[in-house]
Order: sequence, then C-alpha cells, then structure tokens
Amino acid sequence: MSPELLLGLLIPLAGTTLGSACVFFMKDKLSPLVEKSLAGFAAGVMVAASIWSLLQPAMDESAALGKLAFVPAVVGFWAGTLFLLLLDEVIPHLHALEGEGHMEGPQTRLARTTLMVLAVTLHNIPEGMAVGVVFAGWLTGSSTISFTGALALALGIAIQNFPEGAIISMPLRAEGASKCRAFLDGFASGIVEPIGALLTIAFAQHVVPLLPYLLSFAAGAMMYVVVEELVPEMGDEGHSNAGVLAFALGFTVMMALDVALG
Repeated sequence: MSPELLLGLLIPLAGTTLGSACVFFMKDKLSPLVEKSLAGFAAGVMVAASIWSLLQPAMDESAALGKLAFVPAVVGFWAGTLFLLLLDEVIPHLHALEGEGHMEGPQTRLARTTLMVLAVTLHNIPEGMAVGVVFAGWLTGSSTISFTGALALALGIAIQNFPEGAIISMPLRAEGASKCRAFLDGFASGIVEPIGALLTIAFAQHVVPLLPYLLSFAAGAMMYVVVEELVPEMGDEGHSNAGVLAFALGFTVMMALDVALG
C-alpha cells in the first residue's frame, strides 16, 4: 500500500479519534449551543462533499451518455437513500436514542449506549465507502478523479468526523461511562470507515464500471444522514441560528477544499 493511499484512508479515522478525545479535556456534557453548532457544521460538510466530491464526478464519469448522464447519479442516489432507510428500520434513530435519556438502570444505559454506537457506526459505512470509491477511481486512472480530489474528500470527512466523535463520546461520559470507555466507543464508531474503504479498493477493477453508481450511492446515503439525523438535531430546542451558521461554514469549508485541491 502506497503512503498516499494509507494517508487518505487514515485521515477520516483521525478526525473521529480527535473528536472522541475531547472527552479527556472538556466538560462531561456539551452545551446545547455547541451540540447544535457541531451538528450544523457536520451537515454542511457532508452536503458539500456529496455534491462536489461525489455527484459531480458521478455525472462526469457518465458524460458519454450525453443528456442522460444524470441517470446513473439518480439511480445510485436513490439506492443509497433507500439503503440508509433500511438501516434505520433495523437500528434505532440516533436522535430517538438520545431522547430516551430518562431511562434508569445500568443495564438499560449500557444497551442504549451500545445501540447509539452501533447506529453511528452503520451510518459511517457510506462515508468509508465514499473514500474507497474515489481512491479506487484514482488508482485505476479515472480521468475525473485526481489524488488531490480524493484527498479533499478524505479531509472533508475527517472535519465532519471531528464533531461526530465528540457528539458520541461526550454524552456517553455524561451518562456515567468512564473517559476511556467513552473515548474507545467514539473511536470504534470510526473504524468502519477505513475498513469499508479498503474493501472497496480491493475490488477496484470491478468498481470502475460502476463508479458513477457507487459515487452517487455514497452521496445518497450521506444526504440521508444529514436530513434524518443532523438537521433535526441542529434545530432542536432552539439555537437554530447557530446551527444554520455552522452549516454554512461547514459547506463553504468543504466547497473550498474540493475546489482548491480537486
């Protein structure tokens, strides 16, 4: 594995790790204002990444279809959306889990904690897949995906993962988990990303013909997470202005990264 590829795969996990490490030097519980701002920032990054790093390259890859170049992007986007919808039927919604904080008992809290980490871990699958797809495209010589473009997506997801790691570890600490346990649970939720990326790259030769569909699949899944999880959280119980401003900041940061590095 080349150093460039290793760097690209580990950058998103580094974002989750640093965010989870906030539990060691911050208060046991994030303020509502900070939570809404972090959720808004993460949502902005994911929306921009979905558009410029995934959907636009998907349509560029389908340019030979002419006016029908949008078809693979539409099909893949819907497939990704429905995939996450299916996951949410199996795994409880993250904001629904957060609303069950009134439940008592160590076993109940442990079960809730496990479900929360599992929910976030499963929602990280499309992010790891997105990184794997763009790096697979770069490795196989795709004319529409450069190393710097793939690196921009990895950096954007890492930026998005930082607040996500904090949003996982800090509430776990507030519920009574040790700092080490809260950190490790947050870290574990991000491990699936490099694993998913590696599995995607392992099948790179088979991925190339499906690249437009896979890129847009990842975009659809990421957009589902934004609309279903992050947007309700950034506007819940006030502080909506902070969430909206943080969304705009995250969106422009990711847009600038993609254009500057792409």
